[in-house]
Amino acid sequence: MRIARWVTMVCATLLMAGILLGLLTSRGLGSDVPAGRPQLTVARKAAVEQEVRQFCTAVSRDITQQGPAAWEKHLGDDPAFFMANEGKLVFPNRKAATQGITEFTQAIQRIELKWGDDLRVDPLTPEFAVVGSSWHEVWVDKEGHHTTEDGFFTGLAQRHNGKWQFRNAHWSVAAPATGAK
Repeated sequence: MRIARWVTMVCATLLMAGILLGLLTSRGLGSDVPAGRPQLTVARKAAVEQEVRQFCTAVSRDITQQGPAAWEKHLGDDPAFFMANEGKLVFPNRKAATQGITEFTQAIQRIELKWGDDLRVDPLTPEFAVVGSSWHEVWVDKEGHHTTEDGFFTGLAQRHNGKWQFRNAHWSVAAPATGAK
C-alpha cells in the first residue's frame, strides 16, 4: 500500500511539474527571451547591427577629430559602466572613467583611432549589442612623442536615451611579434 501511495504522489508531482513548465514556456518565462521582451526579427537585428556599426564609426571619427575628451559622450553614464585594459580593471565605474579621461586629455596632444575591417557586432536585444574589433591607435603626447599600438577591443554597446554608448569595454594590446627560430 505504501508503494502505491508513493508512486501516485510521484506521478502527481511529475504531472504538476510538466503542466507548470508548459505554462511558463508558453508565456516566455522558461525560454531565452524574457517575458515582455520581443525577439529580434531578422530586420530589427540587421538594423541594430547597422546602428552599432555607425556608432563605432562615430567613435573613431570623434576621438580622432576631438581627442580623448570625446570619450565622454561615447561611454555610458551609468553606475554599471566599467572598463578593463590588459586584463586589469582600470575604471571600475563611470566616475573613475571621467577622471581618467581628464588626465589623459591633459597628457595627449593628438590621438587617432581606427577600427579594423574585422569589426563584429552581435545584436542581443534592441538595446544591447556586443562589439569586437581589432584596432590601431597613434597618439602624440604634449612633448611630441608618438606611440603606436594595435590590439583587440570588446565591449557591450547599449542604446540609452536614443543613442548608443559603450556600457563596458576591454582593450588588449597585441604582443610584439617574436622573431622566427
